[in-house]
Amino acid sequence: MAKGNTSSAIVPVLGSDASLNRYLAEIRKFPILTPEQEYMLAKRYQEHQDPEAAAQLVTSHLRLVAKIAMGYRGYGLPVSELISEGNIGLMQGVKKFEPDRGFRLATYAMWWIRASIQEFILRSWSLVKMGTTAAQKKLFFNLRRMKNNIEAFEDGDLHPDDVTKIATDLGVSEDDVVSMNRRMAMGGDTSLNVPMREDGEGQWQDWLADDGPLQDERVAEAEEQDVRHSLLLEAMDSLNDREQHILTERRLAEEPKTLEELSQVYGVSRERVRQIEVRAFEKLQKAMMRIAGERHLLPA
Repeated sequence: MAKGNTSSAIVPVLGSDASLNRYLAEIRKFPILTPEQEYMLAKRYQEHQDPEAAAQLVTSHLRLVAKIAMGYRGYGLPVSELISEGNIGLMQGVKKFEPDRGFRLATYAMWWIRASIQEFILRSWSLVKMGTTAAQKKLFFNLRRMKNNIEAFEDGDLHPDDVTKIATDLGVSEDDVVSMNRRMAMGGDTSLNVPMREDGEGQWQDWLADDGPLQDERVAEAEEQDVRHSLLLEAMDSLNDREQHILTERRLAEEPKTLEELSQVYGVSRERVRQIEVRAFEKLQKAMMRIAGERHLLPA
């Protein structure tokens, strides 16, 4: 591996989905690093550009990439290509990781892995060629989750009430929701329960489990939750009192208030409350992105 470059780290070859089970078996052989081992390796790479240290950091997190990539399998693209793109993001994350900031590599690398996979998906979908806006990108990567949350599993058009809820929650137009849902319905899903061999033995999901405790994933998920919570609390300061209250009651409370209830509190129309909610949510997102950038938690 060239000095200062992690791109040639020794990563098992992943040719196609047909060889995916072999690849997943190979990456399970790489040991999970302890926090102390990870820190020392990261310092070696940061201070001396040690290629062996970078390679160990990369290979110890390949299972994390595979798990994240599987979460994007519903966009109609080969899982092998999603993993390959995620590996590129992981290598970039290793290259820019600063161990003295106190986070584990997995927490930091998750941003790079997801960014790399999402950019690949967007490049691969025809809607990008039509000039995708930031709102459409947000809708693209959140629509499936929103449908699951409201149990809208049908393949056809969404119920008008579901369209309204998704549009309101994501701050996009109802037409955008309908259009995006129809486009994504053409992609199809790939289940983790599909057998890997013709005899029906073994499923794709079997290869995601590890015999040992996946400490890197558990720690990363916990730390990422802490990071997001910290970003949220700091970003809330960018809102005025009314915006904070409405956004909290509508999106953060266990039992959200209705537009009608909040309209009575502030003596304005339900539509005005909805407008304040959408504007506050957009301001909150921008503030969180700005703060995350200042903390070097996002890809440059």
